Amino acid sequence: MHPDHDTGGSNALPLSGRIGKGPSELLREEVLDPQFRYEAEHLLPHYIAIEKALVAEYLRMGLVTAGQAAELNGLLDSVTREELLAGREANMSDIAFSLERHVETRLAEPVAAWHVDRSRNDLQACAQLMSGRVRLVSAAEALLAFGRAAGRLAARYADDPMPGYTHLQAAQIISPGFYLAALSEQVLHTARRLLATYDGIDACPLGAGAMSGQELAWDRGRLAALLGFRRVQPVALTSVAYRGWVLEITAEFSVFGVALSRFTTDLMAWGSSAYGYLDLPDELSGISSAMPQKKNFPVLERIRGKSAHLSSAHMDAVLGQRNTPFSNSVEVSKEAGSQLSFAFETFESVLRLSTAVLEHVRFDTKRMNEACEREFLGGFALANALTLREGVPWRRAQVISGRYIVAAMEAGLAPAQTDAGLLKRTAAELGFELTAPESVLAGTFDVRHALNAPRSEGSARPEAVAAVLRAQDKEFERLGEEWAARARSTRSGHGGEEHDSAAVHA
Repeated sequence: MHPDHDTGGSNALPLSGRIGKGPSELLREEVLDPQFRYEAEHLLPHYIAIEKALVAEYLRMGLVTAGQAAELNGLLDSVTREELLAGREANMSDIAFSLERHVETRLAEPVAAWHVDRSRNDLQACAQLMSGRVRLVSAAEALLAFGRAAGRLAARYADDPMPGYTHLQAAQIISPGFYLAALSEQVLHTARRLLATYDGIDACPLGAGAMSGQELAWDRGRLAALLGFRRVQPVALTSVAYRGWVLEITAEFSVFGVALSRFTTDLMAWGSSAYGYLDLPDELSGISSAMPQKKNFPVLERIRGKSAHLSSAHMDAVLGQRNTPFSNSVEVSKEAGSQLSFAFETFESVLRLSTAVLEHVRFDTKRMNEACEREFLGGFALANALTLREGVPWRRAQVISGRYIVAAMEAGLAPAQTDAGLLKRTAAELGFELTAPESVLAGTFDVRHALNAPRSEGSARPEAVAAVLRAQDKEFERLGEEWAARARSTRSGHGGEEHDSAAVHA
């Protein structure tokens, strides 16, 4: 073994000539060791893949032999998380130093050029981005699964009337299917934006060095291809300074979390005893410790509460980067991204819980229909009919419709108990003589008629909902294929067989 290549103990060769002592115990406990454990858990495979891509470039440039490249790759493959953790103190609790020393101390003969013209800055930036891409693919898969669950549930309840609410007041007749189609559309919107985010950040930072580039003629395009990136980050400074991709991902999570909280709020209301429109199985429900008559749905409260964490994680990243210099810094590369893993975990947790809710929820169609029958939800349709059939100007038609409803309620009439004479008298009070009030009222306050009355695209009419769901199914299929392609690209840069072959036989 080379005299400089000891096992990393107390006599290990110093990693720098600039300072003579390693980090204090305080720095290790508060900062370095937690970071080391996180990177060993989540980033180690990416660091190894990067090192093997660099070996391939050293081989191409003639700085190492094929035999040396094979030995370096073999030693890189032998690295274990446990070994790195055990030797971290001798390596300043830095995973890049630990990985370098693990290989160097096990080489049969020194490989002088290994790690020449290298920096930790682009190495760390690349490993972090590779991890972000992998986790973004996983998040997208969970998102699409949730959206498909919404679509399936929408198809099941597209023909069942329920009151739609504006300003917390019953407004028009819709269906759970119509409502859930809107949720599915929100999922597709987010999936497309996340795909654009992925493609926007799919630029390899490796080869940027510390900030100004490197002295050797590195083939950055080849490095990017070996690591599964679509292209090279063109500016070296951007490669090591930019962590805007953390902001972009957490921003999309935050926006979706806000939307999901609104949908969840509706489900919470509809599941309450005041509405009783939906129910969840016992295994997704809770109880009151004091009131045995209650069946609670705390899973919905958890979903809504967790969605708030997505916004807080985004703000943490924003404030961590704000007013920092545009160059590599620990503040930006480590501290400002400290909540990224939490954001990914929370996003997927919220989606798993929400998917479970959609897969098990049941709507009480009888109770929803009864609620529709209790409300005068045909006021808008009545005003339209007055204008289109009797020629009453629209705003006057609105007044007549509203006054008829008030009069009918005062008379104790149910919505379905239409009174043509009452409508004729109401219109006459405003100076309009109706020729066929019975025809105007026909079907106006009928629940089934109201659900099928809209003719515009994207309406609550069951046929329109079905058309939307068919289009959404196609878009889910397309996006599923797009994300599957991104998943394959991340795997190709994860130290797989394709990468190993390229690295050894370049």
